[in-house]
Amino acid sequence: MKIVKLFAIASAAVLVMACGSSKVEGSKEVRELLPSKGQVDTTSYLLGVNFGLIITQNGFGDLNMSQIRKGMADALAAKEGQPMDSVFVKQFKIDPSEMNMIINGYLQKRTAYEGALNKEKGDKFRKEFYTKNNADSTATGIVYLIQDSGSDKHAYNDRDTVKVNYRGTTIDGKEFDKNEGIEFPLNRVIKGWTEGMKLVGEGGKITLVIPAELAYGERGAREIGANSTLIFDVDLLEVKPYVEQ
Repeated sequence: MKIVKLFAIASAAVLVMACGSSKVEGSKEVRELLPSKGQVDTTSYLLGVNFGLIITQNGFGDLNMSQIRKGMADALAAKEGQPMDSVFVKQFKIDPSEMNMIINGYLQKRTAYEGALNKEKGDKFRKEFYTKNNADSTATGIVYLIQDSGSDKHAYNDRDTVKVNYRGTTIDGKEFDKNEGIEFPLNRVIKGWTEGMKLVGEGGKITLVIPAELAYGERGAREIGANSTLIFDVDLLEVKPYVEQ
């Protein structure tokens, strides 16, 4: 579950409120030290980009832009004062800790929804892939299609090492990983790989459709959302049996 620190939101509020003063004072020489209009415009745009990134990178989803504009306008019109002090509470009728709780409560719901949706889509995809491709499946839920069974030399031990070419995608076709000639022991990868690589022989080719519980689960990873089913197209180049030292 992703938790957004109040600091990030409060920092944005500070920046917005700091931009609220349009009064220019001082002599001509002093005023010439101010940023140019071009610098003001560029910085204004980049602040907008920063706010947009806060929204997209923290999984806020679709928000009400009119309410965002209203909140920014209220912040610009507010009296000066740091957002964490009593002035903030008086101006916006909410305690910062309560604001943090509301924002994170919203994100918890978004995370729960996205995880449930990914699981639902993944379960449906695996069933359709199984039927459409006349594929096979394991008791743990992996659906797999062997294009080339390879030799009789298989990995059997979780500590065996495999050398592979592979490409990993989400069920919507987005590539998140790709490697050629990489080696790793089977006890150092996701459970779906540990099990899946034992299904094909050296020199073989296999497509693994791995359920989330055998991949990155509810937490996800990098570009992989929570509860995501993953697809790996793998060429098993070599199997190196584990040897006790």
